[in-house]
Amino acid sequence: MALDRRAFIAGLGSASAWPVVARGQQPERMRLIGALTGAAEEPYIQARHAVFRQELQKLGCTDGRNIRFDYRWGGGDINKTRREAEELVALAPDVILATGGPAMERLHQVTRTVPIVFVIVPDPVGSGLIARLSKPGGNATGFMQFEYSLAGKWPELLKQIAPGVTRAAVLRDAAITAGIGQFAIIQSVAPSVGVEVSPINISDATEIERGISEFAREPNGGLIVTGSALAITNRELIVALAAQHKLPAVYSTRDYVTSGGLISYGADFSEQYRRAASYVDRILKGEKPGDLPVQAPTKYELVINLKTAKALGLDVPHSLLTRADEVIE
Repeated sequence: MALDRRAFIAGLGSASAWPVVARGQQPERMRLIGALTGAAEEPYIQARHAVFRQELQKLGCTDGRNIRFDYRWGGGDINKTRREAEELVALAPDVILATGGPAMERLHQVTRTVPIVFVIVPDPVGSGLIARLSKPGGNATGFMQFEYSLAGKWPELLKQIAPGVTRAAVLRDAAITAGIGQFAIIQSVAPSVGVEVSPINISDATEIERGISEFAREPNGGLIVTGSALAITNRELIVALAAQHKLPAVYSTRDYVTSGGLISYGADFSEQYRRAASYVDRILKGEKPGDLPVQAPTKYELVINLKTAKALGLDVPHSLLTRADEVIE
C-alpha cells in the first residue's frame, strides 16, 4: 500500500505540472497591424514596407506567428483613401501605420482611439493632426516628412547644378499647410542665390501641365518641386514635362530622380519606416502613442541623375558629385 500511495502522490505531482506545460505551449496572441498609404501600390513603396516588416521581425514581431498585416492603398484618390481608412479602422487593429499626409488626415477623421504611427507626414502640428511634437497626445505619433529649413537647400542646389537659371517655378500644393510653408522658405532664400521664384499651384495633371508649359515660354528657367502627395502621384508627368521643356529641376525625394529627374535632396524615407517599426513595437507592448515624441528626419540623401544632366547639357560640379549619396548614370 505504501508503494501505491507514493505512486499516487508522484502522479499528483506530475498532473499538477500539466497546466503549466499546456500554458507554455499555447500560441502567442496574434496582433493586427493595419497599413494605409494614399499613394499607389508601387515598387518603391513595397520596398519601404519590406524594411518595416524586417525591422519588426528583429524586434520579435513575426508575420504569421504573433502579428499579421492588413494593407490598404488609396491610389492617390482622397475619397478612396477615406473608404480604406474606414474599413481598416472597422477591423479594430492594434496599431495602424499611416504613410503620407492624406492617409493620416483620413484616419484622423475616422478614429481618435486606434493607435497610429505615421511616416512621411509634413507639418503634423500645423495640419492639426497632433497637439505638439514633444508629446503629441491623442492616438497618433510618428515621423515628419521634413523640417521646413530643408526647403531652403533646393534653390541653392538648383543654382549649383544649373548656374544659368535665374527664375524658378515652385510646384506646390497650396491647399495644405506644408505647401505654403515650403514656398515661404524657398522665397526667402532664392534672392541670395540670384533666382526669382513664382508658385505653380497644383491640383491635378491638367493644372500641372498648363502651369509648367506657360512658365517655360521664358528663358533661363528651372523647377523646384516641393513635397506633397499630389506632386509624387504626378511625378512621371512632372519629370516628362521638365525634360520636354529642358528645365533643370530639383525635387524633394529620390523617387523623381529614379524616374528620370535631375537632382533631389530630401529625407531617407526607408529610414523612417525602420524607425517606425520600433514605435509600433513599443505600442504593442503597452506604451501610448500620445506619449511618444514625433521625430524629424535624421538621415538625408542627395541623388543625381547624370544621364538627365547630359540631356540638359549640364556639367555637374565635382563638389556635388562627391557629396551625392547616389549617382545614376
